[in-house]
Amino acid sequence: MKIIQSKDLAISGVRVIKFGKFYDHRGYFTETFRKSDIAKEVGFDIVQINESLSKKNVVRGLHFQWNPYMGKLVRTVKGHMVDLILDIRKESPTYGKMIAYDMPVSLDFESESEWIWVPAGCAHGNFFKEVTMIEYLCSGEYSQGCEACISPAADDIDWSLCEPKLYEEITALLKEDAVMSDKDKQGFSLHQWENKKESDNFIYGSC
Repeated sequence: MKIIQSKDLAISGVRVIKFGKFYDHRGYFTETFRKSDIAKEVGFDIVQINESLSKKNVVRGLHFQWNPYMGKLVRTVKGHMVDLILDIRKESPTYGKMIAYDMPVSLDFESESEWIWVPAGCAHGNFFKEVTMIEYLCSGEYSQGCEACISPAADDIDWSLCEPKLYEEITALLKEDAVMSDKDKQGFSLHQWENKKESDNFIYGSC
């Protein structure tokens, strides 16, 4: 796997891994994943691979799971995703803070590709600027009954770490044209979630 760069984002444990492609006159070839290389970066084992296709203006999340925990390695396959990550680990220095990361994919011959690693203990979502396909590799199998959702529109989320342009885009979308599931619309506020006993599954340094 041709890893070009990896960088940590403002929430501890969240990392972007950029990988390159091998070009010739026919197009390109790339390894999107090699277990040994990814293990050096974020150290996890894949047990489930998911794919989703979303229409323009869809907002998903913010989802998280315990028993087992689920970290996610996410990439845009085609289209334009903006990833959303909220730290829900109690005692974390960035608890309650949200970041967004812009992940468009171009079909030109100069582009590079990225994974974003969202560790367990972070609520995860995304929004889409056009019809978009994404793939995510999971460190835990789906566990019905051990999952929850915080609404990205909750008014007690701290967006101070988020890039202002992306914050303006998502807040405008949530006020006007966002396409969401009923489950996500009815997600908890941060305060509602932290008052549930299940929230104690997420303690900084222990998940």
